[in-house]
Amino acid sequence: MAFDGFVTKSIISELKNLVINAKVNKVWQPNKNEIILSLYNNGSNYLLLLSSNPENCRINLTVHQKPNPQNALNFCMLLRKYLIGAKIIDISNMDLERTVQIKFECYNEMNDLVIRKLYLQIMSRQSNIVLTNHNDIIIDSIKHFDSFLPAHNFKFTPILKTSFINISNFSNFLEIFYSDENNSIISKFPSLFIGFSAPIVSKAIELLNIDNYNYNENDLEKLYNYFKKLINSIISNNSSEFSIDKYNKDYTIFSQKDNIDGKKINTFIDEYYYKKEEESNFTNYRNNLLKLILANLKKLYKKLENINKKIDSCNNMEIYKLYGELLTANLYKVKNDSKLKELTVENYYDNNSKITIPLDNTISIHKNVEKYFKKYNKLKNTLEIVSIQKKDAVKEIDYIESIVFSLENATNLYDLSEIYEEISETLNIKKKLSQQQVPNKNQKLAMNAEHNFRVFEINGFKVYVGKNNIQNDYLTLKFASKKDYWFHTQTVHGSHVILKNNENKTVDPETLYECAKIACKYSKASNSSNTPVDYCLVKYIKKPSGAKPGKVIYTNYKTIYVK
Repeated sequence: MAFDGFVTKSIISELKNLVINAKVNKVWQPNKNEIILSLYNNGSNYLLLLSSNPENCRINLTVHQKPNPQNALNFCMLLRKYLIGAKIIDISNMDLERTVQIKFECYNEMNDLVIRKLYLQIMSRQSNIVLTNHNDIIIDSIKHFDSFLPAHNFKFTPILKTSFINISNFSNFLEIFYSDENNSIISKFPSLFIGFSAPIVSKAIELLNIDNYNYNENDLEKLYNYFKKLINSIISNNSSEFSIDKYNKDYTIFSQKDNIDGKKINTFIDEYYYKKEEESNFTNYRNNLLKLILANLKKLYKKLENINKKIDSCNNMEIYKLYGELLTANLYKVKNDSKLKELTVENYYDNNSKITIPLDNTISIHKNVEKYFKKYNKLKNTLEIVSIQKKDAVKEIDYIESIVFSLENATNLYDLSEIYEEISETLNIKKKLSQQQVPNKNQKLAMNAEHNFRVFEINGFKVYVGKNNIQNDYLTLKFASKKDYWFHTQTVHGSHVILKNNENKTVDPETLYECAKIACKYSKASNSSNTPVDYCLVKYIKKPSGAKPGKVIYTNYKTIYVK
């Protein structure tokens, strides 16, 4: 979505009616790019969000609380010092520019009434939040670019485009419009006029049924009148609603006042960016988790490779045992001090066929016998140890792969926080991820109350599906009763599926098959054919002592093959 001059102007038009004369009660900085001002005005409380995030830079009222860091950042402390208790006396922007000025009236240390200004520049990577005094001398900024250093004058970005607002008539518009050799309307408007973006122009020509390349002066006059009317509506705050349409790209366009399906601009902007940030946080958090998990998986694969090499090195242990036994049986034939490099003897294990045994001629025959038996015993002990290690490593790899499967099934931040808690305990991961992305305690409790499972209804039965190992354990071992049915794909990572049978009804084969299909769908065999799915009553499920989360054993089961 383009946060262009039209959006900025409309936001300001609404804010003027809501926050002028509002008092600043609190200031907090959820992250390095955002400031939230808690305001009180005429018996109402508001949260004003100012964001300099390159991807989501904006200003709007919000209803979504964000966690306050334990230790306030420097810019937040500065704003608390200068703005708490201050009154907003004006909020404005120049033309359709995306630099917003909020003017405060407050008292300084000497108890004198002074003016301070907070500027928000909505300019993608150059976005910034700047606090100045009444003379526009910078006190500090949230980002320290060269042009925004303390004690310097605040300077507006030079305006190199034409003000559409100040165009007096259609003839002047045409003169400016044709000064650009580009024939595309969608390209011309943003390059010529302040505050225009490609999405808003694209939507306008679609509504007016104008071709982007093949147009005439009548079409341009329609477009000119449309934007003039739109700007006048926004400035007079007669049109502060959105009509939301889904096209190839997300964008918005202001509607006329008679659009009953519209939303107020602040509400729409707040919801749009909240969902966008939720999706971004979810993706980033999941990628960070995946990075930690794959790092552990890589170590385990390396460990397994070394174990296999050691097992391969033990392949010769039986030949060393054979050499030792054959030498022992033939000691009487050779003098102990003989300096032989090899000895040919009969192998009584192989029909007395001849076998040549290499010897170390620097030591005695008895020492050679001891050497071979020592090698055999060493390799035998090594094989016993590394076999156990291999079994453990394979189990650990299998478990981590189940976590990767859980990440693929995660749908929200709460799912990811459960996975993180699980791997923090089971994999001893010491690295902490950003907790700004993790739901707060109240959110967790609320979501836990609903179990956060996937829920289906099949022929009158409720069917529950876990999303990760923590949920699978809770679903099977605590949530389900003994008379419920449990489903899981055979030998393949997948979700635990529980068919609730509260009334102890007889479950027909069709319902069982549908549940097996769900178990197959939410497993690594989702794209396979003829997949075996085991099912049994929950009373036959047990959790082995010391088993990893999600790991159970079961008996008295039957198998359904899902086609």
